[in-house]
Amino acid sequence: MKDEIINRVANSKLVTFDLEDYYPEGDRVLFDIKDWLFEGLVLREKNFRELVKNYNWSQHQNQYIALKCSTDAIIPAWAFMLLVVNLEPFVEKAVIGTLEDLETSIYQDIINQIDIEFFRNKPIIIKGCASKPVPVNAYTMLVKKLKPVAKSLMYGEACSFVPLFKS
Repeated sequence: MKDEIINRVANSKLVTFDLEDYYPEGDRVLFDIKDWLFEGLVLREKNFRELVKNYNWSQHQNQYIALKCSTDAIIPAWAFMLLVVNLEPFVEKAVIGTLEDLETSIYQDIINQIDIEFFRNKPIIIKGCASKPVPVNAYTMLVKKLKPVAKSLMYGEACSFVPLFKS
């Protein structure tokens, strides 16, 4: 049949890697400690420890937490450490920083766990246009992880991609 349409993309050895497939479910929460400070600026240890002791940490069950202070207060490292000690039994992950920092840290863990042997000597297209909040840093971490084994790396969709690397 001369008029038969052949799907060359489906028949190719091209492997599509979609970071969105690795997106872990769970609420992302920005935990701002400014309200736990005297006048939003001064950490008083006794008061802070009392707030930590009386807080219902279980409300953060299975959440991902970004710890932050949105004021210009100087927060000692032990304060964030104390928060994490109390959060740890309940949360999936806690980091100091923004929600984007949190997503980057989540994806760093995920990418570090990926077995790259499946991708050895294969042309790989890293899918773009995510509908979930995949941070740009995750794409750069993935490229760094796959480049040593990939035959080639591209970004986008199979029908329209940007070449990034060819061995």
